[in-house]
Amino acid sequence: MRRADREITDFGEIADVLCRADTIRLGLHDKPYPYIVPLSFGFEVSVGKIALYFHGAKEGLKHDLIAKNPHVCVESDIFHGYAEVPKSVTTEYESVIGFGVCELVSGEEAAHGLDLLLAHCGFDGFEYDRAVLNVTAVYRITLESVTGKRRFVEGKS
Repeated sequence: MRRADREITDFGEIADVLCRADTIRLGLHDKPYPYIVPLSFGFEVSVGKIALYFHGAKEGLKHDLIAKNPHVCVESDIFHGYAEVPKSVTTEYESVIGFGVCELVSGEEAAHGLDLLLAHCGFDGFEYDRAVLNVTAVYRITLESVTGKRRFVEGKS
């Protein structure tokens, strides 16, 4: 990372940024350009790894691109505002970037993924008709690497 002074090195702090973020941006391989899509998500941390879950249709560009190449990039950020610094203006933010493999999941894991997504979106314990799993694709991204970065202006109240 070019700005090591802004790097978040503590894994728990990286997970905390994800906990407070409301959207991930999923980067997929496509030709001639990459394809990036914003998504609602849920996640869990287990044995020092982050697993992200999202849902979508069982067809379409996102579904097709994941089937062709499951290696993905994920970005999430929290914008805290703009701040003045001497002779400049900067952004205060926290962000996470991860690389991993995306897989279509089914059965109980799909239900678990939807439960995590609903909880992260503020609907913990929401009871939905489990038949929705028959028409909804649920994906898990297991992050193989993840980094975090933040910037806050010192002395700002």
